[in-house]
Amino acid sequence: MAKILVADDEQLIRKLIGDCLKKEGHTVLEAEDGEKAIELFKNNKDLSLALLDIMMPEIDGWQVCKTIRETSGIPVILVSARSQDFDQIMGFESGADDYVTKPFSLAVLMRRIDTLLKRGASPVKAVTENDDEYNIDGIRVLKSAHEVFINGERVELTLKEFKILCKLCSHPGRVYTRDKLLDELWGIDYTGDLRTVDSHVARLRTKLGDWGTKYIKTVYGTGYKLSRTDD
Repeated sequence: MAKILVADDEQLIRKLIGDCLKKEGHTVLEAEDGEKAIELFKNNKDLSLALLDIMMPEIDGWQVCKTIRETSGIPVILVSARSQDFDQIMGFESGADDYVTKPFSLAVLMRRIDTLLKRGASPVKAVTENDDEYNIDGIRVLKSAHEVFINGERVELTLKEFKILCKLCSHPGRVYTRDKLLDELWGIDYTGDLRTVDSHVARLRTKLGDWGTKYIKTVYGTGYKLSRTDD
């Protein structure tokens, strides 16, 4: 069974979720604020999943998630009473795997947790020791040389396509919004529209063939991510 971190400043919610998880045979670690959540994460290397409330004292759930993502690819679920698109996008950009709004069904939450546990942890950065290349299931991206190989075969990409691929590979599983990609890769002064990003990603996916179709996923209404599994 798994060891799961439940971080929420409301004791009742921690107890309700914790009791359900314990009935499933899991070990539960509880944190009442963001600082405690980070401390428990750093002191428990065998942690399997983190469930984080966003609006916590000391350090919010978004920042806790970002801290986790610096060193770990364990599944992270963000929980919040706020259901606006902005909050959900912020959650996915921080590296979360799922976003649940309060009030929620405990049965549905347990199912989501079970699904993520079956998927398991994934590497946050699939890079070599010199941090100059990405190696992810058959693709090799040489950053300084601006070269890409799939199963040993070189793939020719434009500079923008290459930069998009590097951005997605830098944090597998993280959702990058179209706005963020446009600002970071084209510059904040660029006057084009978001369809520029879509067209470049479409060409990149085509050039990468089966690998591109399998791993570069569209998050509808938001942006793109590099899938860490076959989802």
